[in-house]
Amino acid sequence: MTTLTHLVDHELIEAAAHLARTRCRGDNHTMAAAARARDGRIVTAMNAYHFTGGPCAELVVIGAAAAQGAYELVTVVAVGDRDRGVVPPCGRCRQVLLDYFPDIGVIVGTGDRVRTVRITDLLPESYVWGAHQPDAG
Repeated sequence: MTTLTHLVDHELIEAAAHLARTRCRGDNHTMAAAARARDGRIVTAMNAYHFTGGPCAELVVIGAAAAQGAYELVTVVAVGDRDRGVVPPCGRCRQVLLDYFPDIGVIVGTGDRVRTVRITDLLPESYVWGAHQPDAG
């Protein structure tokens, strides 16, 4: 596992935590995410829970970033409401993050064990969608 502990983006954690504290309401919005774009911008978003499988906060932040012209994300974190702290991405989000940003750092862990790891460490031996497309080299 390639841990990048010296690269924990505490400003990113606080941005997601602030959104979770101030905007998450009820069962529909329980998670917030923040992502840092390569140009330094921070983009935030929250999940949209629905019994049909609404999008997680990490997936919404990808779309929000693209809507703002931030197509290269370098780090992402999700934080739960009710002061749950940093929450690791689910399997679907891990796969999507890998497919969109194969070098992205993901902040995981709790308390003094918060650290940044590469998405490939969270999804070892993974299926890389782009590698299986007809134009893949």
